Amino acid sequence: MALYLLFQSASGLSLFLAHGIDEIGEDIEVVRSSILDLKWFKNVVKIVGFQPFSSSLSALKQCKKISKGMSTEELKNFLQLNLPVVKERKKPKFNLGVAEPKIGMQIFETTKIPCQSNELVLELLCGVRLHFHRFIKDLKEGDLEKSLLSLGHSYSRANVKLNVNEGDKMVIQAISSLDTLDKDITYSSIRVRKLYSCHFPELEKIVNDDHLYAKVAKFVEKKEQLSGDKIPGLADILGDEDKADEIVEAAKASIGEDLSPANLFIVQQFAQRVMDLSKYRKKLYKYLVKKMNDIAPNMASLVGVVVGAHLISHAGGLTNLAMCRSSTIQFLGVKKETFRPLSRVPGNHCSSIHLSHDYQASESGERTPKGGLIYHSSLIGRASAQNKHHVAHCLANKCTIACRVDCFSETNTNAFGKKLRKQVKERLDYYEKRLASRLMKIDVKNAAIDSIMNKVAATISYLRETSHMLLCKVPMQNTLASAGNFAL
Repeated sequence: MALYLLFQSASGLSLFLAHGIDEIGEDIEVVRSSILDLKWFKNVVKIVGFQPFSSSLSALKQCKKISKGMSTEELKNFLQLNLPVVKERKKPKFNLGVAEPKIGMQIFETTKIPCQSNELVLELLCGVRLHFHRFIKDLKEGDLEKSLLSLGHSYSRANVKLNVNEGDKMVIQAISSLDTLDKDITYSSIRVRKLYSCHFPELEKIVNDDHLYAKVAKFVEKKEQLSGDKIPGLADILGDEDKADEIVEAAKASIGEDLSPANLFIVQQFAQRVMDLSKYRKKLYKYLVKKMNDIAPNMASLVGVVVGAHLISHAGGLTNLAMCRSSTIQFLGVKKETFRPLSRVPGNHCSSIHLSHDYQASESGERTPKGGLIYHSSLIGRASAQNKHHVAHCLANKCTIACRVDCFSETNTNAFGKKLRKQVKERLDYYEKRLASRLMKIDVKNAAIDSIMNKVAATISYLRETSHMLLCKVPMQNTLASAGNFAL
């Protein structure tokens, strides 16, 4: 039986016929030791057909398809043109050797050409790759290397190129930076309190906020210099004149020790660090809010910006989160160690994440968590202790819907998130106050779609009116007035 070899290179598609296989008896060791001998290899393998790529873009498309194990229309036409015709109800008298079994399966499904991939085929294809430039007469020296380099660069760029529409990577980095900043601010604030309380211990009870404490410590410096002239400045920092008066009175009767210039300099440095980090955190939080409203507006409206960003970060992206079911979303962020008590429950064979019950106990009395990151949502915080797991289960279901709408919808809107949040609130009222009025899922979906369509219709009508005014050469003042009325 004849054996053809399909070889895909950076320059094009080629087909070879291994007609000397019967002489060596398909001995892999003989083939492996004889590949370097060009004279022997040319007697065993002959080129049958070669089809160069029309452009670098065509080569890139073929490379991307073949790397995924998919057959293309160009490959199908090339094989049908150069291989013997496969007749129906008759067994073919040849086989096609391919490097990847997935491509062989695709070729067989589309063309009914029998394919095989084994060690002998791979060794012969290695020889073809080694001596390929000797088989193509029109191929000049260095052309193959240039085409390989160009295709490699294009393929790498296509794989690592970031999609501008997928901003979830920026959300992941932003929420990670925000968590790190919170830790740094907390640590620096503790240092400021510990150091400055030696000098002015009464201030710690008056000012509870870390950021305000650092500002006051930076402003006051030495308590001996604090007088009534600095009350307006303290009032501006604290926003409360009574507290400013209290600080001035406490400084007069303070029992703290004096600070040396070196120690005072360290305190000022730590206080300035807390102020700078807090200022930068506000900017980063605004950026995170903007990115979440761009890529996941429904998740931001449903569970909040920070909780939604944490869920996206823990899942590895918005697409991965959209593929998760509600039970997985409910327990995202829970460490595996917390599920060990559940694994020791006799007769329990469920996985550590996809649990059938929200709260179970083991023989030793240890209990598993009711939820993970989703428990930081304000909706669950309003529920009582006995109803938290019910609200968490409901909220996880709504998160599944919201993230799938954000991921797969082409319209950037938070209408679904607002409606789903209203549903969760009604569910919370049902558990807490026994208010049985609840919206049906289909009604919520239709209401969200209607609100989106109304906004689209209003925008289209406004654009038509504006374009008509411009075509009719209406004065600019009238156009701006109509735009202001539309915005209102």
